Order: sequence, then C-alpha cells, then structure tokens
Amino acid sequence: MIAVLQRVSEASVRIDGRVQGEIKQGFLVLLGVAQDDDESDLEWICKKTVGMRVFSDEEGKMNLNIEQVNGNVLLVSQFTLQASTKKGNRPSFIEAAKPELANALYTQAIQELSEQLGKKVETGVFGADMKISLINDGPVTIILDSKNKK
Repeated sequence: MIAVLQRVSEASVRIDGRVQGEIKQGFLVLLGVAQDDDESDLEWICKKTVGMRVFSDEEGKMNLNIEQVNGNVLLVSQFTLQASTKKGNRPSFIEAAKPELANALYTQAIQELSEQLGKKVETGVFGADMKISLINDGPVTIILDSKNKK
C-alpha cells in the first residue's frame, strides 16, 4: 500500500463540478492499494499518517502531528500509485488491487483514520473521475510504502 501525504493549507475534490470533500489545514492523502495488501498494511499506513510529525510548532520546527494541530484529512483512492514504469513508457497497473479489494481497504482506511483522529475524514468517490485542488503547505510531501518501510 502506498500513501502520498501532502501537507496542505487547503484541499478539495470535485466530481462533475460539485465539491465532494474539502478541508483546511491537514493532509491530502492519495492512497494506492496493491493486490497483496491486507489489514496490516492499512493499519501501518493509518498509524504513520496520524503520527507523522510534519506540522510546525511554535518555533517553526516540524514537530507536531495532525492531531496536535487539529488538522483534517482528505482521503482519495488512486490506483495509479501502483504503476510499474520499469519497461517502456506505458505504465502497467498489474500490481494494483482489483476494485473489490481496493474499495474495501479504502473504506476501512476512512473508518480507521476517522477513529484515530476522532473526526470525520473527507473523501473522494472510489473509481470516480475527480478533480483535486490543493495548496501544498511547505511544500511538504511524504511517501509511505507499507512494503518498503524506509
């Protein structure tokens, strides 16, 4: 499972011109589920997301996590994070989970993050054509990979 965390001052997702989800300060999280992912991958990604200390403290140092700044999460499923670009110029998505598994783990991630944060997680719509807008704060972008925990 791959998650791209973007620290944002605001972010939104639109579908057919209508706002589906939007947040102010927090994380826009793009989540890519692989075919061999399970609940342990999900738990690791969610725990790391909530615990990631990339928000500024009173001295301007990245020392606070999303809970400490009362931040929000906008979670968007993005299978293209599982693209293999090893051969040629056309990406292969063979490693991406089938929609049934990906949607189940995406839905579970919404619930898990919501429980850990004690608030609603804003979302996109699984499988929809979405337009995402964000103001990346910093910029700060962190990539989490549950199979390569570096």
